[in-house]
Amino acid sequence: MASSPSPFTLSFSSSVSSTSLLPCRRSFILPIPRGRATSFTVQSKIREIFMPALSSTMTEGKIVSWIKSEGETLSKGESVVVVESDKADMDVETFYDGILAAIVVPDGETAPVGAPIALLAETEEEVAEAKAKAAKSSQSQSSAPPPQPANPAPAISQPSPPPPPPPSAAASDGPKKTVATPQAKKLAKQHKVDLASLTGTGPFGRITPADVETAAGIAPSKSSPAPAAPAPASSAPPKAAAAGAVKPKGVTMTAILAKAAAMALVQHPVVNASCKDGKNFAYNSNINIAVAVAINGGLITPVLQDADKLDLYLLSQKWKELVNKARGKQLQPNEYNSGTFTLSNLGMFGVDRFDAILPPGQGAIMAVGASKPTVEADATGFFKVKNKMLVNVTADHRIIYGADLAAFLQTFSKIIENPDSLTL
Repeated sequence: MASSPSPFTLSFSSSVSSTSLLPCRRSFILPIPRGRATSFTVQSKIREIFMPALSSTMTEGKIVSWIKSEGETLSKGESVVVVESDKADMDVETFYDGILAAIVVPDGETAPVGAPIALLAETEEEVAEAKAKAAKSSQSQSSAPPPQPANPAPAISQPSPPPPPPPSAAASDGPKKTVATPQAKKLAKQHKVDLASLTGTGPFGRITPADVETAAGIAPSKSSPAPAAPAPASSAPPKAAAAGAVKPKGVTMTAILAKAAAMALVQHPVVNASCKDGKNFAYNSNINIAVAVAINGGLITPVLQDADKLDLYLLSQKWKELVNKARGKQLQPNEYNSGTFTLSNLGMFGVDRFDAILPPGQGAIMAVGASKPTVEADATGFFKVKNKMLVNVTADHRIIYGADLAAFLQTFSKIIENPDSLTL
């Protein structure tokens, strides 16, 4: 005899792995022969601004836009250029005071990590020397490009007719210090929109794809049917608006799992500990839940900071904002590298069970599989259908013992099976 489905329960298992000690970084001091006087002289005060490594997996970066132009005086710590890495668009600061004498890598072009992208001079007299040096380097690179165009030729030959007009617009955007996302620039070229005439609504005034679509008349065409419907009945819009206001209150499964994990970590702080030097471990004062998200060409872990202190609805809203920023490559470093506990959910792909790899420095990572209806018999012999999902935790055994994990997972299971506690 079968009864109606009941709230899903949670079955779990734990796996403990021991991470090997990280190799120590060694430094060597070179001896100076006795009897020899050594002196160091600075032959030139022209410094190079290099393409920085904005993430551990970054091998090259793309210049989104130069915030400063040639001839401007820079102060240490001032933002100079916006660089697109494999994870986010970030402002790059200068480490020295001086004059931006020459830009080596212009907007839209890429350069490997460590390559010079601009030259910085200390005095006006050195500006001419820096420009000559930049011109010389560009001439040396111009001899190498012939083999490079051979590869991109097929891609450029196809859209060759349309590109001519947009380049002029892109060139005009550079000196005006227009900051726009890569997708917004692509849309601007397609619809022939002048980015310099737009006012960005994104972070720090950055132009977003929605700004370009609005300027091109695409957004109004989509929203036009909406006002047509409410026009006939003036009393209907408030109801429709009320119904629309209720939908944003829904929470995602990711927010529920992150909140439950955070509440369980409050009771089991050792699972939230970290070991970064391979010898000592420390308890983290904040509970920051990092959640793995797949993006084009890689993986990133946006962090829900202080997840235990946030309301469930606010946590869900924060998660949606982080996902949008991650897909738009707008996450700041502290928004993806400050996690103390990682959550990886592959349930949406139908994966029942998998083992997640422990991130360096963290104590544990939770792998969540798909929830599926399961038939089971109760104590009275009646059959019931319950939704079950398998949770697997990988941990650093130098910090967390199996008993600690078992206690943590029991608490996590009770919270998930009684979701009312999540809203308290």
